[in-house]
Amino acid sequence: MGLLSEGSPLSWEETKKHGDHVRKHGIQQFINQYKKLKSRSRDILYWGDEVEYMLVKFDDEKKTAKLSLNAGEVLDNLQQCEKLCPQDHPSTWRPEYAGYMVEGTPGKPYGGLLAHFNVVESNMRLRRKEIQQALGPNEVPLSLTSYPRLGVGNFSDPETKTTPETGASKSIFFPDEVIFQGHPRFRTLSRNIRQRKGGKVEIQIPIFKDKKTPSPFIEDFSALGDDGEAARTAKPDHIYMDCMGFGMGCSCLQVTFQACNIDESRLLYDQLAPLCPIMLALSAASPVYRGYLSDIDARWTVISQSVDDRTDEERGKTELKNDRFQIHKSRYDSIDSYLSPIYKCYNDIELVLDQDLCDELQKGGIDETMARHIAHLFIRDPISLFSEKLNQNDEEDTDHFENIQSTNWQTMRFKPPPPNSSIGWRVEFRPMEVQLSSFENAAYVTFIVLLTRAVLSYGLNFVIPISKVDENMRTAHKRDAVNKDMFYFRKDVFTDCSPADVAKCMASGKCERIKCSNIQDEYTQMTMNEIFNGSDDFPGLIPLVKQYLNSVDIDIDTSCTIQNYLKLISKRASGAEPTIAKCIRNFVTNHPDYKQDSVVSEEINYDLLKLIHEKTDNCETLSTDTKFSSKTNDDIPTALSKAEKFLAQKNPQKNMTNGHKS
Repeated sequence: MGLLSEGSPLSWEETKKHGDHVRKHGIQQFINQYKKLKSRSRDILYWGDEVEYMLVKFDDEKKTAKLSLNAGEVLDNLQQCEKLCPQDHPSTWRPEYAGYMVEGTPGKPYGGLLAHFNVVESNMRLRRKEIQQALGPNEVPLSLTSYPRLGVGNFSDPETKTTPETGASKSIFFPDEVIFQGHPRFRTLSRNIRQRKGGKVEIQIPIFKDKKTPSPFIEDFSALGDDGEAARTAKPDHIYMDCMGFGMGCSCLQVTFQACNIDESRLLYDQLAPLCPIMLALSAASPVYRGYLSDIDARWTVISQSVDDRTDEERGKTELKNDRFQIHKSRYDSIDSYLSPIYKCYNDIELVLDQDLCDELQKGGIDETMARHIAHLFIRDPISLFSEKLNQNDEEDTDHFENIQSTNWQTMRFKPPPPNSSIGWRVEFRPMEVQLSSFENAAYVTFIVLLTRAVLSYGLNFVIPISKVDENMRTAHKRDAVNKDMFYFRKDVFTDCSPADVAKCMASGKCERIKCSNIQDEYTQMTMNEIFNGSDDFPGLIPLVKQYLNSVDIDIDTSCTIQNYLKLISKRASGAEPTIAKCIRNFVTNHPDYKQDSVVSEEINYDLLKLIHEKTDNCETLSTDTKFSSKTNDDIPTALSKAEKFLAQKNPQKNMTNGHKS
């Protein structure tokens, strides 16, 4: 969820007219905040997760499972506790793009105690229970990455109709009424992205070619009110979608970390970036789009295409006349550069940036690497602007900065502290697909957080050239990539350039260390099993996490819970436990109603979602009847909680260090 400013949204023409104003003042706001907060330190390693849920309504007589569009009413109910007890509520609830979605986070961030890892799943279960209590009969919350029949016929409750000639999206599949109605941001984004691009968004996903799938696969959209645009645009053998809702209507699992200072936040950003495609593949959970089996397993490219507002000039299809830059990626994509100066030689793809803004940032005291990152984000236009927020105090406000920052939806996000807040420098890990059960979601969150602890404790280095991270992102989408494909990964995660090498690079303004000419020797292709479970030549991420756990004190219940989480991650990486995407694909292709034509019918959809609800309710895997097992608890042991508070009060710096190592 991005910036939710209140007020009256401007038209696209008015928003575009104020683009330079927003960029200029957004840059100044960042400079002002940076100067105030660059020396801030001693923050504790707080962290938290975000889970997005879909509201589904079953009709057991008709055997249908439709998306329930009552998120507004449900959110009103869920947010009562927060309003009544703003300092003490177990969960926090926020709206998302669609009227069938709600986003839940823990009421307070987790801290430095290992015992916090035993609370995550319990809190996720509580969130699911809270939603269920706010729902009506036959309605359930499902943590689905993608609803299989989104955009097919009457897929919502209540029924909605498309408005291809009018409205925000003009989609022939996705009605505007499905967009969340409680905040103008979402409909405004849909309208402005379409108008900025000069036409509807074009999402093209390769279809899975089964025995009876037409070849070539070409659809007839005339009965849906197509004016010819869909027929011209849709590629043969691809599932075509035409609205932001097909991407932003997907759900995900995200983790945000607060670092102890700005340098540590930049380090975490860089070390987690190469893991984004790896974790995307491992969490793959979305093989079906618009009622068809696709030939991909993950959602990222769907969302990327769904908000790609680049014009033909920016895409390089025509010469630049009215626009400023040729832009190589959507505004929802993988990162384009590392943030730490010592890794600048791994930034091997062209970084399109606004040089004037980059110069202004450097004049304001921002180092070159950070200035280039921010100036790259600010090649984009604001796509949602509110009249009440146009004129701001750049010394105190940051809405213009966040306007651009929050609509660059990248795999990693570097987040400065909010003004006048106790919150520190943060990074957000964004690529993972949401899993079906609280156990699975807690396992993925716990693993990635523990990996950051190992990184900080042992000085691990996962950095590889950005171009190889991009290649891994493309690989991560492939069908059953976990078992069938290989990923670029660093061979030796224990070594980095020496201090002397760094000093030489920094002094010269160039990367002149010997390693820079032999970067290709620092990485190789590995299987997912090798990356996570290790091999003769590579220690493996899970053994590294276990080594870290063996070096610290941990209570028995938390240890048991974590070991079960790591077991799931290990089995997914080895192929012993299939990804959710593979489970869904297998269910569809083995269903009695499946005609080997790639079509996911209403009956298949109903049976699939019914099974998902029953399995996750009973804490079972989708692939077998094996039950998930953990000793998750909704409370931190009192003695440990008191010890954490005592350390925080007595010695903030020591507590911060212990947050990484205990």
